[in-house]
Amino acid sequence: MTDRPWLSAYPEGVPTDIDPGQYRSLVQLMEEGFARFADQTAYSFLGKETTFGDTDRLSRQLACYLQGLGLSKGDRVAVMMPNLPQYPITVAAILRAGLVVVNVNPLYTARELDHQLRDSGAKAIVIVENFAHTLQACIANTSVRHVVVAAMGDRLGALKGALVNYVVRRVKKMVPAFNLPGSVRFNAALAQGQGHTLSPVDIGPDDIAVLQYTGGTTGVSKGAVLLHRNVVANVLQSAVWNDPVMKKIPAGEQPAGVCALPLYHIFAFTVNMMLSMRNGSKQILIPNPRDLPAVLKELSKHRFHSFPAVSTLFNGLVNHPDFGTVDWSHLKVSLGGGMAVQSAVASQWLQKTGCPICEGYGLSETAPSASCNPVTNTEFTGTIGVPIPSTWMKIIDDNGNDLPVGERGEIAIKGPQVMAGYWQRPDETAKVMTADGWFKSGDIGIMDARGYFKIVDRKKDMILVSGFNVYPNEVEDVVSTLPGVLECAAVGVPDEHSGEAVKLFIVKKDPALTEQQVRDFCHANLTGYKRPSTIEFRSELPKTPVGKILRRELRDKT
Repeated sequence: MTDRPWLSAYPEGVPTDIDPGQYRSLVQLMEEGFARFADQTAYSFLGKETTFGDTDRLSRQLACYLQGLGLSKGDRVAVMMPNLPQYPITVAAILRAGLVVVNVNPLYTARELDHQLRDSGAKAIVIVENFAHTLQACIANTSVRHVVVAAMGDRLGALKGALVNYVVRRVKKMVPAFNLPGSVRFNAALAQGQGHTLSPVDIGPDDIAVLQYTGGTTGVSKGAVLLHRNVVANVLQSAVWNDPVMKKIPAGEQPAGVCALPLYHIFAFTVNMMLSMRNGSKQILIPNPRDLPAVLKELSKHRFHSFPAVSTLFNGLVNHPDFGTVDWSHLKVSLGGGMAVQSAVASQWLQKTGCPICEGYGLSETAPSASCNPVTNTEFTGTIGVPIPSTWMKIIDDNGNDLPVGERGEIAIKGPQVMAGYWQRPDETAKVMTADGWFKSGDIGIMDARGYFKIVDRKKDMILVSGFNVYPNEVEDVVSTLPGVLECAAVGVPDEHSGEAVKLFIVKKDPALTEQQVRDFCHANLTGYKRPSTIEFRSELPKTPVGKILRRELRDKT
């Protein structure tokens, strides 16, 4: 495919292609940023600022500590924490030590964490103490031998840090008791690494940088293998795409972005953390985006220019009574991703901030950005925009044949940001990657004559809850192990707050089974966004002649 009709939609100054070979690795990209912006603020968290120079020094110390554990190139290290300054320090340390980042959702249950640690073969984990009890419940089954435990206040200075930790532990009681023999505290690990010299590791473009876990059609979470060159490419693509509006920031003013999306999610990982290391922007770290009053209180203290978010966060903020306490006048780009942006939300956002939501599209497998609306657009298009530089997209049928303009089919993507495959799953990789390098997204879309793409459906039964993928098979696999359940099916239903929510249908084996028992079981085994919002008991479920449950029929009749 050589024709790229979408290039005419590119704003002036945006190149048609980027050079992913500009950096040999993410390490080179980060270290260039550390040197170039050493004195500038990299992260602002609870009033405390961490510079790029601090991030350089501390990540080097932690990298020395990790190498001192005997970890060698290619070993996996899991990171399980919310948006704290310790997060980018840890990621930079892992990569500089020649190791592989395994991003973990800190809200995972022991069952979910157990799978990810065992599947990745992680030998070490850096975890915030709030979730250490989850690790305690499953660590014996895994290959994790080294645990570094961080606390919320670790990088806030002695006095403020002690106060924050006291409130988190004693007042809010957010740290359940845990026992992890041999674990080392984050600040102690930094101290142990101080004074040591980092052993050089030859890290090239084809080395693995990140295992980004995503659900699958089987319901089993798989690691998308993102090489250094994949993430470098997406950083460079994002940089040139945002440039037409970001260069309007007054000369001498540091660019600043809101980091409310969790950094363990590939969207924030790339477009907040990694992009800021290249362009020197300050990131305002929001540890809990669900606490809207706290988010708005923090934002009221800053001037910022970029805000990547999901539709539900834009919606929650724009309808909050404290919205007006924030100065939105400097906002240059509002990036909507992770889930479809609703037109009503986009309309309100534009009206109240003067900055349109620019919707994009991508997946864990594409590091993540594949397409985006031009940032110079002044109105909401209701599309996922056009492929970004060096990216090709097309619509194919079930046999892999290209479909013409206006025909609906599966969106396929090709570009330097597309993953190398799924971690140790050649069978699953073969299902989504074509021989000539196209990734089949599982999303059904159409392309118009201008090269704009629109998603109209999903090929898979995936449910999208506030930007997070929920696979019905996983929910069903868990619920079916509950005594008293004969059959079950999970489907997505529209939800005004999260876009979609999980609805669970159950046929009882034991008539005494209650809805509360099901909810309690789901609470113990599924992280929040995977839990059903609605549970309906049925005497039977619709099936095909061969006995396969018809989820679509359940969904259509809901």
